[in-house]
Amino acid sequence: MAIAKTIEVIASSTQGIEAAVRDGIAKVGQTVENIEGAWVKDTKVVVRDGGIAEWRVTMVVTFIVK
Repeated sequence: MAIAKTIEVIASSTQGIEAAVRDGIAKVGQTVENIEGAWVKDTKVVVRDGGIAEWRVTMVVTFIVK
């Protein structure tokens, strides 16, 4: 039997949504083992001076508890 747990994280990047997801997963992976996947719940952009300054994603990360 496996037990899965989820955590919700917010990650950001100045490079784009994919970079925000990649960076967020990498950061979570520094302290959480056995990551199985992630669900991107929400996306947002921060606008400054009429342009996109930052992309943000809210993710639910699933990992297996051993």
